[in-house]
Amino acid sequence: MKITVVGTGYVGLVSGTCLAEVGNDVLCLDVDPAKIKILEDGGIPIHEPGLLEMVRRNVAAGRLKFTLDVEKAVAFGDVQFIAVGTPPDEDGSADLQYVVAAARSIGKHMSNYKVVVDKSTVPVGTADKVKAAIAEELAARQLDIQFSVVSNPEFLKEGAAVEDFMRPDRIVIGAADDKSIEVMRAVYAPFQRNHERLVVMDVRSAELTKYAANAMLATRISFMNELANLAEILGADIESVRKGIGSDPRIGYDFLYAGCGYGGSCFPKDVKALISTAANNGYDLKVLNAVEAANDAQKQVLTYKIKTHFGHELVGKHFAVWGLAFKPNTDDMREATSRILINDLLQAGATVTAYDPVAMDEATRIFNGVAGLTFAKTPSVALNNADALVIVTEWKEFRSQDFLLIKQKLKANIIFDGRNLYDPAVVKNAGIEYQPIGRLNS
Repeated sequence: MKITVVGTGYVGLVSGTCLAEVGNDVLCLDVDPAKIKILEDGGIPIHEPGLLEMVRRNVAAGRLKFTLDVEKAVAFGDVQFIAVGTPPDEDGSADLQYVVAAARSIGKHMSNYKVVVDKSTVPVGTADKVKAAIAEELAARQLDIQFSVVSNPEFLKEGAAVEDFMRPDRIVIGAADDKSIEVMRAVYAPFQRNHERLVVMDVRSAELTKYAANAMLATRISFMNELANLAEILGADIESVRKGIGSDPRIGYDFLYAGCGYGGSCFPKDVKALISTAANNGYDLKVLNAVEAANDAQKQVLTYKIKTHFGHELVGKHFAVWGLAFKPNTDDMREATSRILINDLLQAGATVTAYDPVAMDEATRIFNGVAGLTFAKTPSVALNNADALVIVTEWKEFRSQDFLLIKQKLKANIIFDGRNLYDPAVVKNAGIEYQPIGRLNS
C-alpha cells in the first residue's frame, strides 16, 4: 500500500517506519526543514530504542521516504495518517490547529478517494472537524471527491513504541463506512496474524477510548501515590500493599508503583484535555480533577522531604540528581518531575549536578545555562561533593549500586528515592539514611 504520514514526531515517525517495515511504501511529511534534514542525513529527531536502525533499514530498502512537499505527500498515499502535535491550549483543551491545517492541505490537493486517519490524540468530535475542513477545501475547488475520515488512536509507550506498534494489544478503528474499515483491515493485517486485534467502533467512541485509557492509567498512578503518602503516616509499607492488591486479578500489578508523579507528553496533556472536554459539555469529572491535583502535589514530594531534612534554606547545599527524563528509555522531559525538583532546589539556594543516560542534551536545551546547575557524564561523577543523592527516574543502570561508594561520596549520607528502587534494609545496612516514597525504613 502507499501511505502518507503527516508529522514525524513520536507517533508519526514510529507509525510510518513500522508500516514500511511490513512492506508498505511510506512517505513521511513534515513542515519542519530541520527534522527532514536530520532524517535525510540518516538520523532521527527523537530517542526511541530500535527506531534508528529500523528507519535506516527501510530507507535503504526504498520503502521509507521523507518530504517537505505537501502536494507530493497528498498525491502519494491513498491512506493519509495525520500524526501532528495537539499541544494543550491555555484552558487545557487540545489545540487542534495543526490537525485542521493538515486536513485542509489534504482537501486542497487530493484528486482521488482518500482514507484520512486521525492518529493524533484528539478530543471527541475532531473527526467531524477534519471532515468539514476537507469538504470546505474541495467545495472551494468545486470538486466532488469521496473521502473517509477514520479515528485510529495510538497506544504507544515512549521507550517501547516500536514494540507496541509491531505487536499491538489492540488496534482501535473508529469508522462510519464499510469501505474505510476494509482499507484499515488491509493496513493492519500484517500486525495481527496471530489473532484478531482490531476493535471496530463508531468514530466518537474511538476518540474517547484513547483519552479514557490514559486517564485510567493516570488514575492508578495518582491513587497509589496517595496511598504511599498515607502509608508513611500510618507506618505501613506501600510495596507490601502493592503486592497485596495487585494479586487480585480484578486489579492486577500494572501501574501500581508509587513514585514522585507522572509526566511526559501524554498523561498530563490528555487528563487536562478530557477534563476540558467534559467542562465544555457541562460535566465535571471530579475523579480526574482529583487525579491531576494529586499528581501536581506529588511532584513536590521530593522537595518536601529534602527541606524537611535540611531546612527550607538550602544555601551551600549541593545535590546529585539521577534521572532527568520523565521515564526510562526516552529523552523526553516534558512535564518531568526533574524540572520541578531542580528549579525548587536552585530557588532555595542549592546547587545541583545532574545525570541522565540519554536526556542530557534535552536538559541542556531546557535549562539553557541556568546558574547553579551542572551535568555529569556518569552517575558516580554526579555524586562528587554532593550532600545527598536524589533519584527521579528509574533507569535500569541505577538499580544495582555500590552503596559503600555512595556513602564515601555523600557528605550528608542520605538518599531521597522518588522511584523506590532499593530495598530499605540493604541501604540502611550500608549505613546510609534512605527516604523512599511510602516504604518502611526499619
